[in-house]
Amino acid sequence: MTNLLFVCSRNQWRSPTAEAIWRRRDGFNVRSAGTSPNARKPIGPADIRWADLIFVMERKHLNRLHAEYARLLEHKRIYSLDISDDYQFMDPELVDILEDAVKPYLNA
Repeated sequence: MTNLLFVCSRNQWRSPTAEAIWRRRDGFNVRSAGTSPNARKPIGPADIRWADLIFVMERKHLNRLHAEYARLLEHKRIYSLDISDDYQFMDPELVDILEDAVKPYLNA
């Protein structure tokens, strides 16, 4: 099983949508979290240690993770998906974008 962690700011729309999509797929354990202290589920060190692959929605999320958890991230594979905060939870367009953006990293 591969542990996937999806990260956005408030863990409200993008990362929970990604979690819902990939949770239904065999071979993956999935979590989502947010970089904001006000996130529905704020990211913590345990999430980073748990993850095999980390997907951030925007470069700013990557920068925040590196600023706070640089040592924990040293040997982690982290990918920025460049998905802006323009979608609601489970928006069909967001689902398509996430599937297209994440699949290449899972097949590598």
